[in-house]
Amino acid sequence: MPFDLLLLFIPAAFAINVLPGPNNMLAMTNGLRYGLFHAMKGGLGRLAAFVILIVLTATGLGAILAASTTAFYVLKIGGAIYLIYLGIRLWRSKTEDLDDTAHQKGSKISTYTIIRQEFLVAISNPKAILVFTAFFPQFIDPVLPILPQIATMGITFVLLEIIALFLYAISGKQLAFLTRTQKGQKMMNRTSGSFLIAAGGLLATSSK
Repeated sequence: MPFDLLLLFIPAAFAINVLPGPNNMLAMTNGLRYGLFHAMKGGLGRLAAFVILIVLTATGLGAILAASTTAFYVLKIGGAIYLIYLGIRLWRSKTEDLDDTAHQKGSKISTYTIIRQEFLVAISNPKAILVFTAFFPQFIDPVLPILPQIATMGITFVLLEIIALFLYAISGKQLAFLTRTQKGQKMMNRTSGSFLIAAGGLLATSSK
């Protein structure tokens, strides 16, 4: 991939990485509820989903999925339902005493569960497919081999995604002081749940 195109790609991609989408909102919520370390572990699910989507793009299947109205609709509705489900569950989650929270913060959710949540949110978001099938080609030099260029952009995008994941997770962690009381926990649970429900609603009503 030409270096000048890569220099153009990096800031454009990072602008997409840091958008307040479903996965970033989930990372912020996880940072708030479980701490930075657990939120970053959960992000492995998102990264795995993006790697799969990048591979699909490289093989041409991503373009087929992006062009399929039915596939796009199924992914969109499925992703929206899952986000709304997570939001409702968070809204209804019980609050705990401060001492219990301090002892159980790292064990309230399993590594598998938090990774699975991030993976499902990312893989079921059709907008992610469109990013890789519509955004990546804008930076491809048709004279050069295509696959190495997609690989370079894919690796760069994933590295930038890790930075975005950290920024949202640490932002959530900084808000943890608000959860020292049951009232604060309830407020943050409902606020975070509302964000996820809203993200699901926007995904469900968005157009291709």
